[in-house]
Amino acid sequence: MPTCFRHPDRETWVRCQRCERPICPDCMRDAAVGFQCPECVAEGNKGIRQATSTFGGRVVRTPFVTYALLVVNVLVFGAQYLSDAITGELAMWPAGVAVYGEYYRLISAAFVHGGLFHILFNCWALYVVGPYLERAFGHVRYAAIYLISALGGSVLGLWLDPLGQPTVGASGAIFGLFGAVFVVGRKLNMDVRGIAVLIALNLAITFLVSGISWTGHIGGLITGSLLAGALAYAPKNSRTLWQALAIAGALVVLAVLVVIRTSAILTAL
Repeated sequence: MPTCFRHPDRETWVRCQRCERPICPDCMRDAAVGFQCPECVAEGNKGIRQATSTFGGRVVRTPFVTYALLVVNVLVFGAQYLSDAITGELAMWPAGVAVYGEYYRLISAAFVHGGLFHILFNCWALYVVGPYLERAFGHVRYAAIYLISALGGSVLGLWLDPLGQPTVGASGAIFGLFGAVFVVGRKLNMDVRGIAVLIALNLAITFLVSGISWTGHIGGLITGSLLAGALAYAPKNSRTLWQALAIAGALVVLAVLVVIRTSAILTAL
């Protein structure tokens, strides 16, 4: 009586259709004809090319990153109501970054907001354009565009805002996503007039309404557009490498800008 090659104590008359070794019910894997053993199935899967999103990354069925960002924004906004100190601790404050070395503010500011309308608009925009970009770039690349856009807005604020001026909001990241949608549309030869009008209207509001951080918006828009362009136009034959270099390069450039500005502020004090 033959026994399973993986479980010698189990008798079986069934053989793998590829290697013809005897396999027990626990080792049987459905095949086009008959059954295969786990090793043959794994070997066969190596030759199957995994599906990827439009610009690389795994295919996204559920935009988990977008939903996670929405949840974090809402939770932090709720915490702001429970404690006024949260806003001051997380806001982007040039003096806090340059003088006190609180570099976390460059990112944390993107998760605090100045009021109900502020968070509602940003969350609505994230809910509308986020899933589209997450499916185009995949989870990791999309998260990089969002966070680096937020960082880009904060870095421009570090350079151009008064030292004592605090800023809050995910608007820099949102403008980065708007820019990314425009870039993706151009790459795919789609009609981009709608997103162009949306960007123009929001830029007009930025400069016409007082109390809005134009540096965060412009910095996020420029950073998100450039990074999305680098990811979308990366050569297909080595796309992952070029995209990784683009993300790393963006972080290095922003880090250098922070170091230069910080040094200049400390020298001037």
